Amino acid sequence: MLIKPYERELRSQVVALSLRAWRPVFAEMRDAVPGFVYDNFYPAGWEKRQTDDILAVLDGEAGAVDVAVDDRELLGWVCTRLHEEDRMGEVYVLAVDPAHQRRGVASALMAHAAERARRAGMAMMMVETGGDPGHAAARTTYEAAGYERWPVARYFKDLSPGV
Repeated sequence: MLIKPYERELRSQVVALSLRAWRPVFAEMRDAVPGFVYDNFYPAGWEKRQTDDILAVLDGEAGAVDVAVDDRELLGWVCTRLHEEDRMGEVYVLAVDPAHQRRGVASALMAHAAERARRAGMAMMMVETGGDPGHAAARTTYEAAGYERWPVARYFKDLSPGV
């Protein structure tokens, strides 16, 4: 496996990989969150929202994106953001092709992101994920990499008429 900088010709492959990787996550998340929240976040469907978000990262932050490849096959990718005001690196996006999950790809990409942040003078790393059942594997990966959970509570209220 080789981790290298993202190149634009991988754009469509990165999007397709991400949607494959996240399909089971969103399937489980759908029933774990209030319907009005899910429907407001994903009015045109999760695939549309995620595709738009991925393209914004790839087109706007290409220099912060790295890909894992093996024999020219895309295995996964990571976007590393640097927050200089907090001296914090962030694993902003991480996706591994389902065919290559549980083989160390995510761990290698996370280590690469941490090293990128360390070289930039950051003092800590952060990653965010959902607390729902669909994100359980992600939480396990992050905890295995030494990340400690910061308890956060996020509340939503439905403002629809008649509620």
